[in-house]
Amino acid sequence: MTTHARPRQPHQPQRGPRLLAPPGVYAPQHDTDLLLRALSEERLDERTDVLDLGTGTGALAVSAARLGARVTAVDLSWRAVWTARLNARINGAPVTVRHGDLGSAFPPGSFDLVVSNPPYVPAPSPCLPRRGPARAWDGGLDGRTVVDRVCDAAPRALRPGGTLLMVHSALCDASASLRRLTDLGMSAAVIDKAYVPFGPVLRARRGWLCDQGLLDIDATHEELVVIRAELD
Repeated sequence: MTTHARPRQPHQPQRGPRLLAPPGVYAPQHDTDLLLRALSEERLDERTDVLDLGTGTGALAVSAARLGARVTAVDLSWRAVWTARLNARINGAPVTVRHGDLGSAFPPGSFDLVVSNPPYVPAPSPCLPRRGPARAWDGGLDGRTVVDRVCDAAPRALRPGGTLLMVHSALCDASASLRRLTDLGMSAAVIDKAYVPFGPVLRARRGWLCDQGLLDIDATHEELVVIRAELD
């Protein structure tokens, strides 16, 4: 288990796909950009099968397809599914978008690369929202409800030697993700970090997060991490 990170400020995104983000679908932000940077450093071609878990607008799926990969994207939200399908069509990207939960409908060992930007913000309720915009960011009391599911799903979905790329906040404990992935037979490391100003969700929850000991009272920036894990 290693933590070879390159702490950097998020760069201005390069010209990428044109993406529509209607209300109720998570619009690409700093975390998306950080994961896209990691994705651009992977070797993708027409023989690479990619799974995008929780695709949202399809930003990652479309970008992977534009790099030449064969891409399947899934999301629990029908609105996100239709948005990702539309964005794939707008960009001429051959992406298969399905309604589903964390790739559970796929045969084991179907993919070479899994990418995911899951909901990871700690929330006062232990129950994940079933509808509404908070569904895209609420991750349970410790922020790890969906993060842990992604960690568990990745080894089943990947072929031997396959890779998981996942982004989440340091608020939900990167070391816990590394331990979980290692216990599941993967070699995991934090490969990138960025510090970004609080968005409206964290600003609204500052008091609660401080009460939980998850946030310092003087904090103004959130640390994001990208985890890369290979299936041994």
